[in-house]
Amino acid sequence: MIVAHALASGGQEFHAPDSSIFHWGPLFPDGPAWLRWLTKPVLIIALSAAIVTAFCGAAFRRPRLVPRGLQSPGELGYLFVRDQIARPTIGKDGDAWMPLLFPLFLFVLVMNLMGVVPVLQLPGTSHFALPLLLALMVYGLYLFLSVRHQGLTGYARNVMFPPGQPWWVYLVLSPIELLQHLVLRPATLSIRLFANMFAGHLLLAFFASVAYWFLAVKVTPAGFGVGLVGALMSVVMTAFEMFVQALQAYIFTLLAASYIDGAVHPEH
Repeated sequence: MIVAHALASGGQEFHAPDSSIFHWGPLFPDGPAWLRWLTKPVLIIALSAAIVTAFCGAAFRRPRLVPRGLQSPGELGYLFVRDQIARPTIGKDGDAWMPLLFPLFLFVLVMNLMGVVPVLQLPGTSHFALPLLLALMVYGLYLFLSVRHQGLTGYARNVMFPPGQPWWVYLVLSPIELLQHLVLRPATLSIRLFANMFAGHLLLAFFASVAYWFLAVKVTPAGFGVGLVGALMSVVMTAFEMFVQALQAYIFTLLAASYIDGAVHPEH
């Protein structure tokens, strides 16, 4: 599906992929109206949620003392999130938040990895609406916990008037802190995930298109080497992109845990 975007202008010229590779209409444009909402990104999101649900169900429905089947990778993933994210970030309360952090990590990870799955080849998080929705969910929880544990006035005081500063510093510091907590936090949380997935998928599409064009469509002695470079870079970038996809799932979950910690432990 990616390499199809290398063909344009009647197949006479190479056109590098652009943002149009992220635009998908209904999968069944001639189908009934109730089915036209089903686009490729929606399908990928639903499929990712189904995969995570099925995996967790199979891994933890009947746990055994000696792990079998999917219980082994399930426990490894759980221990990774608990020991590398929840406990170091939230502390002794980290275990209580594992029912949120573990599936959140898996969901983001699976949606990211959809970008390298044959045929699908589109990370669900490369559409800004989804990272924004996840970020707003995390930030809404952060606000709720902040007000619950600190009170509305206590939360506002901790945000806008951190102790130990001269009074005149608050004239500049308070608006900046308020802007950071109310606008920049959810924006940066969503943009970081979206931008990495968007840019990575675009790079993969470019190198795959170069390889396909010069090795299959317009094979020339001069372009053959370029095509080989494109094919090699496609392999290298696929491996690198999988690393970035896992890293971004880790970072997103880590930041979610840090927001929870900041809400329940404002003294930190």
